[in-house]
Amino acid sequence: MRVLAVNKFYYIKGGSETYYFGLKAALEKNGHTVIPFSMKDEKNFKTEYQKYFINNIEYMNNSIIRKIINAGKIIYNFNAKKNISRLIKDALPDIAHLHIFQHQLSPSILYPLKKNNIPVVYTVHDLKSVCLNYKMFNSKGICEECKGKKYYKCAVNNCVKDSKVFSLVNVIEGYLHELLKSYEIIDMFITPSNFYKEKLIEFGMPKEKVVHIPNFINALEFEPKYEYEDYFVYIGRLSEEKGILTLIKAMKKVNKSKLIIVGTGPLDKALKDYVEKNEMKNVEFAGFKSGLELKELIRNSRFMVIPSEWYENGPMSMLECMAYGKAIVGADIAGIPEMLIYDNGVKFESGNEIDLTKKIMELLEDDAKCVLMGKNGRSAVEENYDRSTHLNAIQKVYNDLI
Repeated sequence: MRVLAVNKFYYIKGGSETYYFGLKAALEKNGHTVIPFSMKDEKNFKTEYQKYFINNIEYMNNSIIRKIINAGKIIYNFNAKKNISRLIKDALPDIAHLHIFQHQLSPSILYPLKKNNIPVVYTVHDLKSVCLNYKMFNSKGICEECKGKKYYKCAVNNCVKDSKVFSLVNVIEGYLHELLKSYEIIDMFITPSNFYKEKLIEFGMPKEKVVHIPNFINALEFEPKYEYEDYFVYIGRLSEEKGILTLIKAMKKVNKSKLIIVGTGPLDKALKDYVEKNEMKNVEFAGFKSGLELKELIRNSRFMVIPSEWYENGPMSMLECMAYGKAIVGADIAGIPEMLIYDNGVKFESGNEIDLTKKIMELLEDDAKCVLMGKNGRSAVEENYDRSTHLNAIQKVYNDLI
């Protein structure tokens, strides 16, 4: 089978790309041909299909004129439509599997697929198909005001980058593609969490077009370690919806061990200033880490904290941590609790720093429990999130549509 795999980044930028390349490798190992379509970037992996990629689009740090031009591409990117048409003609895919494509590639790419009668599968890594800012989260917290196609609410609440201008661009995008029925071209929506499946259906997606298939991980690539040093980790973007400020506030009353924060983001300086102002010696910022350095940080940790305050999907970082044999302290929101049903961690009330402190101390004060939960997590990965089970489910979707 020839699979056209679409993602706007062709390098490991986050959990979505980790999944994208993991699935690509699994499909190829099983005899399929994977044909990528993406943006050009100096960080990209090498591919013979690079010539079809669109030029890189950066929405920030540009001149006013460039921002206006790029705003049009958010709504409908004619260049992406042209390039994917050429790729379809030359590569003759049997099916298209979309990942993150909105904005830089835009829904414009859906029309050549429809024109050529190519079935379209879309793995829903975020909520963009029903929420204009991807997250159902704004400066006020969780937001579902766009339900019922009330996209103008995005501009009312300045949901995109807390900006009226950016929000209006997305409102135009939302109404245009509602008018064009762009998302109706997609034949099947795959959600890594059951929560996302139910949320899409709640927002009007036909239930027969939504299927829940959990993410996967190749456990053989992760060597578990049940011993640990005296610290635990947060790994992810330093942004409001991730709950990182709540986690740091919770650390004020953690009287043992240390939190190491791995990642960067818009709250970087504010968080460091907060830690310095409060003289918190038990919080360390490690910055961005990858490869062996990140691997060893996780393997030597006690456990991982996932303090999200938005509708988290099925975090790949959580699966990786479980594969390394580490327990999880996770917020009780969206897809996170679905991955804590194996007695592999503890839940706390999302946004509640007092409850978070309590759950962190619970694992710090019971070494045996922490280790057992780590072992349970590793077993859960091997039994419930393995590559072959996931691949079989994906291939069934492909075959049914073809």
